[in-house]
Amino acid sequence: MIFAAGLGTRLRPLTDTMPKALVRIAGQPLIWHVLQRLRAAGFQRVVVNVHHFADQITDYLENNFSDKLDIAISDESSKLLETGGGIKKARPLLSPEHPVLIHNVDILSNADLTSLYNAVADNTSSQAGQTPDAALLVSVRKTKRYLLFDEANNLRAWNNIETGEVRSPQMPVPDIQHLTRLAFSGIHVLSPQALDMLDDMPERFSIIDFYLKHCHNMAVRACQQDGLQLLDVGKLDSLDKAEHFINNKNTYI
Repeated sequence: MIFAAGLGTRLRPLTDTMPKALVRIAGQPLIWHVLQRLRAAGFQRVVVNVHHFADQITDYLENNFSDKLDIAISDESSKLLETGGGIKKARPLLSPEHPVLIHNVDILSNADLTSLYNAVADNTSSQAGQTPDAALLVSVRKTKRYLLFDEANNLRAWNNIETGEVRSPQMPVPDIQHLTRLAFSGIHVLSPQALDMLDDMPERFSIIDFYLKHCHNMAVRACQQDGLQLLDVGKLDSLDKAEHFINNKNTYI
């Protein structure tokens, strides 16, 4: 599933007339780059949620990918549902038997998407509990908000280092000095069991709120990849960096 419903406010004035998903990098829309990565990883069915200039996205996909991928649209035109609510609304379009990989439309990376997906899809191990309920692609990089993981790479808390806020389902809040701070990439995989647990969430919510609520009773696992290069194309000043990223074969400097 590709999150393409955002307003793209940080990319104005470009997004005053088009959705963020169609902002061009190296001659192609952002969503084209993500879809190419998914196709290369072997994905065949993709759900795309839409809200801001929704018709532009659906028309683009129909004209450019209808013969290449099985694409379904989750229409949030009437109400933007955030990341968690977007997945919940799209549930009827997702397989009830297989994990789902979630990918923000504004993330460019060289991530091994197949490996990340298999971290949840591969349940053949004889060791009980080895397969996580959710796998989050994370990395060591500078940001304002971090996910905090224990020694077993399981999510335990969230920390805003600018405000000092710490959130966790554990009471009292754990000593974060003993936890590892990692930055979330906007790419993650949920198991069918995790998807079922979305039913108890409200209509509109953040998927990070869901992970924090349930990380005490389900395995939300950090996944790091050697040599990961990742760029969030969320602001105007990132567009030149994105061009460099694409033109240099996903080597971001």
